[in-house]
Amino acid sequence: QVHLEESGGGSVQPGGSLRLSCVFSGPIIERSFLGWFRQAPGKEREGVAAIYFPTDTTYYADSVKGRFTISRDDARDTLLYLHMNNLKSEDTAMYYCAATTWTNWWSRAEEYPYWGQGTQVVVSS
Repeated sequence: QVHLEESGGGSVQPGGSLRLSCVFSGPIIERSFLGWFRQAPGKEREGVAAIYFPTDTTYYADSVKGRFTISRDDARDTLLYLHMNNLKSEDTAMYYCAATTWTNWWSRAEEYPYWGQGTQVVVSS
């Protein structure tokens, strides 16, 4: 059973930063995609960023390129981060960590069978 758990959400002013964390466990094989998605009220869930093991290739949505960084913890292979800088009000959403063994469409939520419960991010002045 694959388990993912997010943390690190909160409220921040525009221009601020947050770091989200995702601890994952279970039989995720060495080749897998781990992704961050978000869903704002009344909107569809959208892919924000993803990282592919074992190459650590990263993928980003255009809306967050240059502001967000996805990474794994150097010491703990089972810890994933999303560093978010220069946050904007439109980044307000519930953020989810997700995992899949393979996808040709990293930003498509339907490609990911495993999900965490989410962590809320609010960007407001």
